[in-house]
Amino acid sequence: MIVATSGTKVEQSLQKLGDELFVKIFFSPEGFADPAPFYRRFLDEVPVHLPSSGGAVFSYYDHCRELLRDNRFGKGDPAASARLGVGVGGDEELQRYRAKIVEEQASQPLSMLGLDPPDHTRQRSLVSRAFTPRTIDKLRPQIAALVDSCLDQLAEAETGDAMEYLAKPLPVTVISRMLGVPASDWPEIREPVTDLVAALEPSATVAELELAMEARALLRSYFAALIEKRRDQPEDDLLTGLIAARDQHDKLSEGEIVAVAVLLFAAGAETTTNLIGNGINQLLNHPDEMAKLWQSPELVPSLVDEVLRFDSPVQLDARTCLEPAEIAGLSFEPGDQAITLLGAANRDASHFQNPDVFDVARYRAGQATEPVMSFGSGIHYCLGANLARVEGQEVFAGLIRRFGSIEAAGTRSFRPRMVLRGLETCPISVTMRE
Repeated sequence: MIVATSGTKVEQSLQKLGDELFVKIFFSPEGFADPAPFYRRFLDEVPVHLPSSGGAVFSYYDHCRELLRDNRFGKGDPAASARLGVGVGGDEELQRYRAKIVEEQASQPLSMLGLDPPDHTRQRSLVSRAFTPRTIDKLRPQIAALVDSCLDQLAEAETGDAMEYLAKPLPVTVISRMLGVPASDWPEIREPVTDLVAALEPSATVAELELAMEARALLRSYFAALIEKRRDQPEDDLLTGLIAARDQHDKLSEGEIVAVAVLLFAAGAETTTNLIGNGINQLLNHPDEMAKLWQSPELVPSLVDEVLRFDSPVQLDARTCLEPAEIAGLSFEPGDQAITLLGAANRDASHFQNPDVFDVARYRAGQATEPVMSFGSGIHYCLGANLARVEGQEVFAGLIRRFGSIEAAGTRSFRPRMVLRGLETCPISVTMRE
């Protein structure tokens, strides 16, 4: 049980407000459309929130970073996600179904996303070499060529959904090639990823959770078969490398290879899709900033980090207390859950000047020194951060290079999700550069 210390006082009225804000962000159409106003109230009024359902919710940048870097908190409780939202928008039927999912998965190997050291360290060390800045930078020409191929189709159509022409196909192509997934299989396994990640949402319905489990089984089955094929027919890809590490050094079990492959494919496809879509959306929402970017293409790296800050593809991360700890005037015991609102931390005025302003030049030449919280922090810092940035940079550099203008061509809508926040549709029209 979490106890307030050091003079921290939990006022009933603030607890009620925090519960209401949490529900607004993660369970309401208003939150799905724009969580920023609710984050502002969290930051200004209840930066340290103890929900009536239990656990703690942090929104300040420093609190989030401290928690995520503290190894006394980890992923050691697979059932923690099943409790997310209890009493704050969740219902008993959902919680029973989530508990059933946890029970069914208890015997299956986990990926590094759900592990603590030493297993987390062992898995990550085998995969991380494929995602170093130097390794990813070598992929940049290939990624730029893939962007051009996507833009060729968009240029020919002149009007279309940016999600379908660009935001979805590019990331799945890149991560598939890295893993060694044949191009002919991409249509079969891309859409199940969207179903799979719905299980991360507090607002997921039983029907969505059922689809998520079906998607998980499909992806696990697919990668298990592909692993067998790669063992007989090795290629120069990441999956073959993981198999070799397992066979030569007994570092990964068969089930772990499958779990890691599913994680890398899902994360590589879904989150970068949201980064690209959210970026295009914000440029359409801020035409003056778009004009500034088109006039100064060297701002593209700054733009990508500003999109990550202003409208992060990942809005929430959670940890479970593994041993007694104290953070932000709260005393935690093993089993206590803590939630970090990454989207709110990215708008903390103590670290970001004018945080509610979208500024494509914010990160140019070190004007903003604090890293965005969108990739998390600590040992679970996003393995694909380098790849996501390079893909985003090549996409926006390609758009500037190819088109004289981009305009909205219909209604843009966000999916009713918030942990992984992204657009459902983003219709645009483009005109070629003269």
